[in-house]
Amino acid sequence: MRSNRFVYIRTFGCQQNEADSETILGICETRGFLPTEQMEEADLILFNTCAVREHAELKALSTTGQLKHLKEKNPALKIGLCGCMVQQEHRKEDVKNKYPYVDFCFGTNMMPRLGEILDEVLSSSKRRFYIEDYKENPGAICEGLPVERKFSYKAYVSIMYGCNNFCTYCIVPYVRGRERSREPEKIVNEVEKLIRSGCKEITLLGQNVNSYGKDLPSPLSFAELLDRICQIQGDYVVKFMTSHPKDATLALFDVMAKYPQMERHFHLPIQSGSDVILKKMNRHYTAKDFFALCDALRERMPEIAITTDIIVGFPGETEEDFRQTLAAMEQCRFDGVFSFIYSPRKGTPAAELPGRLPEEVLKDRMARLLELQQKIATENNEKLIGKTLRALCEGESKTDAAFLSARTDSGKLIHFPKPEGEDLTGQYVQIKIREARAIMLIGEKQK
Repeated sequence: MRSNRFVYIRTFGCQQNEADSETILGICETRGFLPTEQMEEADLILFNTCAVREHAELKALSTTGQLKHLKEKNPALKIGLCGCMVQQEHRKEDVKNKYPYVDFCFGTNMMPRLGEILDEVLSSSKRRFYIEDYKENPGAICEGLPVERKFSYKAYVSIMYGCNNFCTYCIVPYVRGRERSREPEKIVNEVEKLIRSGCKEITLLGQNVNSYGKDLPSPLSFAELLDRICQIQGDYVVKFMTSHPKDATLALFDVMAKYPQMERHFHLPIQSGSDVILKKMNRHYTAKDFFALCDALRERMPEIAITTDIIVGFPGETEEDFRQTLAAMEQCRFDGVFSFIYSPRKGTPAAELPGRLPEEVLKDRMARLLELQQKIATENNEKLIGKTLRALCEGESKTDAAFLSARTDSGKLIHFPKPEGEDLTGQYVQIKIREARAIMLIGEKQK
């Protein structure tokens, strides 16, 4: 009988889920588990799921289905699902009825109780479902939970949880609850400790970081929080995800421009270039408002990279609506676009709207959007050929072992030949750009 117990954790979805999984692993380690990359070796398997799009849910469920044979081989194996997908009542029932080998589920508001949950699950053969509606359990912020970070040189720091926006297509407010901000002192202390330990890249997380602090006893804006963080001494870059245009302020842009350690990248989801569609989405801004934000960012930081999210085929989207989205892309000249075909989410207002588009129309529009964005991104990146950029090395390229990957503080991905006998992971390097493509740059490390 082996003495060690192992946990396998797989994360689906966004950066917040990645951060949650680091906390989940930290808590599992307090219960004597060691991490493993091999599911066959695990005594405990946890899938941290996503509900933003149907594809993410189906992928998580399909992967869960593959665990049945592991349970048959090892009846003592404990299998658990957590995250946004199982926070939904209909998905919880799916797991109960269709996946009998899943031993337990816990919702997004149950993290403070995870240690207790593990104790109960590991000491019993009874199936358990720790899912509480946010109306019953609003999701307390619990400081001091153990975290086992994946990397030493970059880290996620959650500054708030939940969302108050209720965009008509989005499930997040229902599965993450209303906005709750952490105390600024706790955030600043966490960031300072990370920087002192040698961390080079801090990514602040929230469903809408721009509305940070409005719910605090003594309200503090996101711009003011960044101002406090950037006064910490050290060589580091501060990033953040995600921003809502309606809450993006000139004060925030001014703070970004003031401090060199602030990333020169802003992810600002436009979702659509049509005011008609934006109103149906309950986004609370117009295309003109959005263009003004991009202009204000570039006035203060001409080198800034702006990326965005776009939903293709929202119910009722006409060809003219879509053309306005393409026109917005031309005007804003985004460095990157995360584009998705509209995915109806059960329980959201948009799921009940008429005007669903045929599959061939959706595919055609997506293809046109991707073609345009590839052209724009390539043209943007070609302006960097011949320049030397500082970038944080993230290790070996996922596509070519002869190259290393690095990322600039504007979020640009660079591949460069791996030097012999040097481990550059977690270090800043100077790279001269030789070639530009839509999604990456290729260069050479400078001495």
